[in-house]
Amino acid sequence: MAGVLNIHKFPLLRSVHGSHKTPRKSFPIIRATSETPTSSTSTSVTAPPNFEPPKPKRFAVRPDKTWDIIGASLALFFRLGTGVFVNGYSVSFVSKDAIPPDQYSLEVSGYKVKETSKLGPRPEKPIEIYEFEGCPFCRKVREIVAVLDLDVLFYPCPQNGPTFRPKVVQMGGKQQFPYMVDPNTGTAMYESDDIIKYLVQKYGDGSIPFMLSLGLLTTLTEGFAMIGRMGKGSSYTPSKLPPKPVELWAYEGSPFCKIVREVLVELELPHIIRSCARGSPKRQILFEKTGHFQAPYIEDPNTGVQMFESAEIVEYLKATYASS
Repeated sequence: MAGVLNIHKFPLLRSVHGSHKTPRKSFPIIRATSETPTSSTSTSVTAPPNFEPPKPKRFAVRPDKTWDIIGASLALFFRLGTGVFVNGYSVSFVSKDAIPPDQYSLEVSGYKVKETSKLGPRPEKPIEIYEFEGCPFCRKVREIVAVLDLDVLFYPCPQNGPTFRPKVVQMGGKQQFPYMVDPNTGTAMYESDDIIKYLVQKYGDGSIPFMLSLGLLTTLTEGFAMIGRMGKGSSYTPSKLPPKPVELWAYEGSPFCKIVREVLVELELPHIIRSCARGSPKRQILFEKTGHFQAPYIEDPNTGVQMFESAEIVEYLKATYASS
């Protein structure tokens, strides 16, 4: 995590939230040491009494969450599925015998779906990003995270959040989001377009996906994508800060993952996203861990809880971490 910084004043770092500038050939970069932040307010937590994780139900929507999922699904239309597929995604239909039963795959009409992708270099440590759900500039960065299949340690910065918003000011000098720290290179930066450009050059093939390369139109459609959620994931709900980040297997294009992420942000809970968009090899990893693939899936090292099902995950997070 960015700790002591050697900061130079860059005129290109503006005080607005995000970026809507024409991409440049160079990045406004802040050099940072990588250092895990600690907080005197973190407390031990336990799962709710008699809690039992639910059994996963494929393609099921709990009736009381129908409108939440519909609202979160609007992003798929406005963003044309950006964040649903990993870079270089391709698909083919093969016979059922072509893929062994211990390998993850979808089955459609008696055939299995073979999915492949093209990933760039993998970072040794998770990228660290300070952001919040209701920000269109932050969503741009979350989409490229899914496309590049990166694992990211997110530090939520909802409005009035007492912990990580002040941390960003301390590290970078201004309250602007998103803010990225790469502990693998000691690089930190503001500006969504610059973060995207940095990530594709460092961990991709250097090319920016079409829907993330349209300047103002990209920003506008990112904003439209959030209409169905009406600011969810933007305002702080008092909570207990956990000692360790929650781990969430998810990807930006999924409406089920979206409603879980909103609560993580509102509760200001640090969380590691294990990106698993279509074509991600991490789908096989989760399949081997649980005998099943479905997103979202959480692993909470603070309580030992591991579970599928977005609606129940939301209830679990609120019951475990919201301050009474």
